Amino acid sequence: MHTSAMIDAHPGEIGLDRDLLAHAVDALVACAQACTACADACLSEDMVADLRRCVRTDLDCADVCDTTARVLSRHTAYDASVTRAVLGACVQVCRACGDECASHAEMHEHCKVCAQACRACEEACVALLDSIG
Repeated sequence: MHTSAMIDAHPGEIGLDRDLLAHAVDALVACAQACTACADACLSEDMVADLRRCVRTDLDCADVCDTTARVLSRHTAYDASVTRAVLGACVQVCRACGDECASHAEMHEHCKVCAQACRACEEACVALLDSIG
């Protein structure tokens, strides 16, 4: 990914730890992709009705992660309160999605992979959130 290079190339002040920021953006993008793919895979399962909640949670998580990655990629007129809010929402939705996918992980490998991506994203967002002054 080009995340670190783009952060380093930004001419303005970035009010966040650059390494934690790059790690979080990469984790957010990866989580959004995993959640989108997991939702699609759930829809292909024979017992799709049993996975409705998982599909919904996957899609919510993908949307929040995608939005959070975009917000974190903009640094002009940085507002720490907005960053805290989106990161907090992302932590919450990643936790919920990770829990939901983990509950299906023994039966569906895609849910296992998605739960791992959600946990990694949650950790990266918590680390970045904790670093904000």
